[in-house]
Amino acid sequence: MKRILVTGAGGYIGRHVVETLLNKGAEVIAVDLFTDGIDKRAQILNVDIFSGSETLYQDLCQPEICLHMAWKDGFVHNSDAHIGMLSAHYRFIKHMVEHGVKQIAVMGTMHEVGYYEGAIDENTPCNPRSMYGIAKDALRRSTFAMLEGSDVVLQWLRAYYIYGDDKRNHSIFAKLIQAEEEGKEFFPFTSGKNKYDFITVDELAEQIAASVMQTEVTGIINCCSGKPISLAEQVESFIQQKGYNIKLQYGAFPDRVYDSPAVWGDAKKIKLIMQKQR
Repeated sequence: MKRILVTGAGGYIGRHVVETLLNKGAEVIAVDLFTDGIDKRAQILNVDIFSGSETLYQDLCQPEICLHMAWKDGFVHNSDAHIGMLSAHYRFIKHMVEHGVKQIAVMGTMHEVGYYEGAIDENTPCNPRSMYGIAKDALRRSTFAMLEGSDVVLQWLRAYYIYGDDKRNHSIFAKLIQAEEEGKEFFPFTSGKNKYDFITVDELAEQIAASVMQTEVTGIINCCSGKPISLAEQVESFIQQKGYNIKLQYGAFPDRVYDSPAVWGDAKKIKLIMQKQR
């Protein structure tokens, strides 16, 4: 039984990952400052992982694996917290490695890459354009540099456009639900032509759990569908599946110049992981 620490376990993605890991037979230590909604089968801790305490590793029950998902203001891409907290994330990872963790998995994001057209793989150059992307990119680079030449297994789990459990996120789908519940007839929209890599939060949790429960596939791992779908197609499908009456008002907002016409994840690594799991 793998003993896995999950930070940010009470977050939008974290709650789903904890449940999935438990269903796969892992022993889960779930840590967050807000623990409501975390699967009660986990060992739940309310601990400040950025406290700098010398006994932090012991306080977190000496895990074998650390899945670091905690991140303040993840939905606010230009929050000052991203840069302000960067060194604290680095110190936390360093502490865990120095005290005995042998496998580190960190949650990444497509926003590390910035503007790009086509499939993103582990060799795609990064030029992030938001504080969120800049901070994640810096943490990735510094963590890889820290662990270069060590025997610690390092996995950087890069996520894409997540939906599902929509009232808990800040995506266009959450805003659609709110507009429908308010009885609005139209929803202001862009052209909807941009293509993205959409994945449900439950499928993402499956991919994250499968990734950390193996050690053969390492480095940057795209947790994704690998399929580009237009925003319009995905949103229209969402409206139809929900049986909503609201209609998209195309062209109400201009397309943003810094959004890629089409960007998606290269799914080779995650497909290999999921195939081996079966």
